[in-house]
Amino acid sequence: MDIRNHKGIGALGDYESVLPFQAIGLDTVVVSSEDGDDEVLNAIRKFRTGNYAILFVTEAIYAKFRDVLDEVNDAEDLTVVPMPGIGGSMGLGMQSIRKCVERAVGMDIFAVQ
Repeated sequence: MDIRNHKGIGALGDYESVLPFQAIGLDTVVVSSEDGDDEVLNAIRKFRTGNYAILFVTEAIYAKFRDVLDEVNDAEDLTVVPMPGIGGSMGLGMQSIRKCVERAVGMDIFAVQ
């Protein structure tokens, strides 16, 4: 593997949600509900302009910053993957995966019976 072509994986969310990602050596940014929008947007900018291929984001952040994250997902070479937070799933991760797969194959394969 050529290290020059290596792209990182990051995680953005509350401490409890990103801790497992940090434990396996991924780049993480911890944001809490008390943090303002600027802190979250700065973290998104860090991953967007850095050398990252995948960004895991808690569904709570994804829901609040969906427009920005969808733009990043569509315009950049960075895949944003919503993940359930410590409070459980809101269903946004599956919706996002379904949308990406439909865009890639041209149909919703999850709806096929």
